Amino acid sequence: MTTHASADLGIHAIGLTKSYGDLRVLDGIDLAVPRGSVLALLGPNGAGKTTTVRILATLTAADSGSVRVAGHDTVAERSRVRELIALTGQFAAVDELLTGTETLRMMGRLAGLSPRAARTRADGLLARFGLTEAAGRTAKTYSGGMRRRLDLAASLVSRPEVIFLDEPTNGLDPRSRQDLWDLVRELRADGTTVLLTTQYLEEADRLADRVAVLADGRIAAEGTPGDLKARVAGHRLDLTLTNRAAYEALAPRAVHLDPEELTLGLATDGSAAHVRTLLDELDPDRTDIGRFALRSATLDDVFLALTGADR
Repeated sequence: MTTHASADLGIHAIGLTKSYGDLRVLDGIDLAVPRGSVLALLGPNGAGKTTTVRILATLTAADSGSVRVAGHDTVAERSRVRELIALTGQFAAVDELLTGTETLRMMGRLAGLSPRAARTRADGLLARFGLTEAAGRTAKTYSGGMRRRLDLAASLVSRPEVIFLDEPTNGLDPRSRQDLWDLVRELRADGTTVLLTTQYLEEADRLADRVAVLADGRIAAEGTPGDLKARVAGHRLDLTLTNRAAYEALAPRAVHLDPEELTLGLATDGSAAHVRTLLDELDPDRTDIGRFALRSATLDDVFLALTGADR
């Protein structure tokens, strides 16, 4: 990659490896995230998503490879990188004895803001995250969603160039999750680079400019959500079977399974000719398939096909 291209990247990782004893967690990870864009990092539990985030955020050292974040080397310029990034983990990390106001003002002072600037920044973030009415209460009185919002607000006090969101909507109710989605869109519009790990594939589909699928310590695929869905299958033919034997016979070919409803999904190009061919091939006697429906492929299909995760 040229120097000019590298300068346009908010995150640039080459050949990252990491092992814990005999366990190889990362086996040569490459990432290139343009400034002001959102990358969603997907993968099953234990795939190495959090390890990757910790390396990029300077919290864990890679065994080999190189990383530049916000244009700076994470080893040689570790302190500078930390000034330019923010990290929100899977669980809200706030001091329960401090009020919302105290938390954000403290973070502002730690970020080098004057007392007046810290107050202004705190008030603005409390309003942005819908916490103004609760600002004078200690965090121990907050609901889980409110604590998550306060945690996110604290991570934005310093106006980071790059923010790492490690499963940020874990445990949030649908309304709070939607609010966070809106925040990610605002961050991107403001030019912030966002790396998002998530177990909610709809979240990645809606928010990410690009998606990277992590499996067995490697990037199994990377591209726009549309590109990845087209790679696995442009469409999916969902079949509801009339009996368990027919369901089990077709299950190995499926990209989606619902054993309770005896429903499974098969890859198809979506054309009438291909759908008819599949139906005739799979149920020549027309007794095993009770219903069928054609739908667009989803990131769920991509995830299952590329990671081999349990369906």
